[in-house]
Amino acid sequence: MELATLKALKPSEFEDSADAYRATGEMASAAKDAIDNRITAEMRNRLEGAAAKAALRELAELSNNFHYTQSECGLVSTALNGFAFDMTVAKRKLDAALEDAQTNHCTVNADGSVNFPAGRKPGEERDAEGGTVTGSAGGGPTSDALERQAVNIHPNPYYGAALGYANRIADALREATDADARWAPKLRALKADDDLVVSDRDWADVKSDRSGVLKVADPYLDSIKDPPKGATPEENAEWWKNLTAEQRADCLAVHPASIGSMNGLPSDVRDEANRMVLNETKATYRLQLDAIPKEPIKYGPHTTGSYPAAVITPEWREWQDKYGSEKARMEGVMKGMNAIQDRFDRTGEKGLPEAYLLGFDPTGLGDGKVILANGNPDTADHVGVYVPGTFAGIESVGGDGDTHGDLGRGERLWAESDRFTPGQNVSTITWLDYNAPDSIVPEATRGQYADEGGPRLYEFLQGNAAAQQTADGTRAHTTVIGHSYGSTVVGVSAQSGSWKDPAVANDFVFAGSPGVQADHAADLGVGADHVWAMGAPWDDQVVRQGGRLMGLGDNGVIPTDESFGGNIMESDSGGHTGFFDGESDSMRNQGAVIAGQYDKVQLE
Repeated sequence: MELATLKALKPSEFEDSADAYRATGEMASAAKDAIDNRITAEMRNRLEGAAAKAALRELAELSNNFHYTQSECGLVSTALNGFAFDMTVAKRKLDAALEDAQTNHCTVNADGSVNFPAGRKPGEERDAEGGTVTGSAGGGPTSDALERQAVNIHPNPYYGAALGYANRIADALREATDADARWAPKLRALKADDDLVVSDRDWADVKSDRSGVLKVADPYLDSIKDPPKGATPEENAEWWKNLTAEQRADCLAVHPASIGSMNGLPSDVRDEANRMVLNETKATYRLQLDAIPKEPIKYGPHTTGSYPAAVITPEWREWQDKYGSEKARMEGVMKGMNAIQDRFDRTGEKGLPEAYLLGFDPTGLGDGKVILANGNPDTADHVGVYVPGTFAGIESVGGDGDTHGDLGRGERLWAESDRFTPGQNVSTITWLDYNAPDSIVPEATRGQYADEGGPRLYEFLQGNAAAQQTADGTRAHTTVIGHSYGSTVVGVSAQSGSWKDPAVANDFVFAGSPGVQADHAADLGVGADHVWAMGAPWDDQVVRQGGRLMGLGDNGVIPTDESFGGNIMESDSGGHTGFFDGESDSMRNQGAVIAGQYDKVQLE
């Protein structure tokens, strides 16, 4: 880069461009939200038929286009801010060198060389002639030593200063040239395809684009203060609050996975970050699945014609060894991601509120991570957090057919509690952020899964409390519901930290609990009268008594025991999974607790 170019450069112009891209991304985000949460929601409630379904599909594509635009504009904005930051550093060095040279009677030429005037060292009889020096950038120890020797020998006292200015100018020009060379290809790579279709390849490339920006953005990103190491949710919330709007946007653009998993941050921020990760992951998985060769015929005729007539072909065995298990894993994750998208697409049906994806990791903790809220918990009056049990995982989070799995249970909890709270806001959260047991025996008989998951749940609840935004400073009434082994996780969570602040959780509900690692309701920190339990016959009885025998309940005591000291609710569940059936007494009782309508709860 030439001296005149860097001297005339105005980094603020690139910062202004970054602001413009960020504003464009915000407009795209607003358009996406309008489509997802207003337009399509109203259409689902008012229109039916093939034309309506076709329009909804087109709107879904348009929403996807806006989301892609938002993601890419965020990266362009961050890249422009990073480029402006690097060029500002170089320009400041140049400006300082030019100013110092002028102050010390030196002039700078267009090529960066420096003229110095005639001068006389102390003790000399006459002036030494002036001259011109050309600087060099980034000299090593040897060249620096030679320069010092030359300065000491040179008879003109201005020579050394001029050489220093020339070197500083050369360093500034080199830094600017290097920054330009680093950033130019990254910015060019952010140019989207010239078409109106956002393909899987486009979304997969967002991850590549982000990686490219991160490789060269370290100096700029390092200028944004990180949250404290090992920060609490409250510290995370304070860190986010103290960032500028520009810094928040840049953190979100380049670190969506980290931002999406950070307890204490606003739910709408975590949702946006996790939706980016979800879209990129879906696109990547679809491309990878499409790249797997077609499965060969499994059975073929026995080559010798002997019994059996058909055998597994060697081609299928080879394919299975190479692709089978990975394909099955990816298809399971795709099933879970499709269930999440299906929940997004059903916003507005029967009054179902906007969904917030508060956590997503396709492979995290072994079974994948999904935390999804119905309604915004930050602004809710009542929050219910549902923790599923054994066999829970991302591949089964949506269930089969119309059951909607654990996500559906969260929806039904919302519908029931919403009926009890006219004029108030309710949010229910399906929390699957622990490695749930994959078998009854031996995994669900062990406490280690709860020991690992309980503290994670406690930290999430702390973050939920820190992010709440009630006008009078109070926090939402919060109920934590644990089903089966999930109740053990909740019990450990209740004893993981200090529950002296009752606003973190107000009530616990245990459904089909094999034990909560405590032998008294009063040990859970919210008061025995705010601990609720219910059981059912048949297979549920097996789970509960099995937990008693295996020690998941301290001293063999489980929440449905009278000696535990909590409230035992009536249940009409016919088995271990019926507590969440729609329009059931079991569900209504849970809804009443979430709503704080304790007088509506039916007790045994």
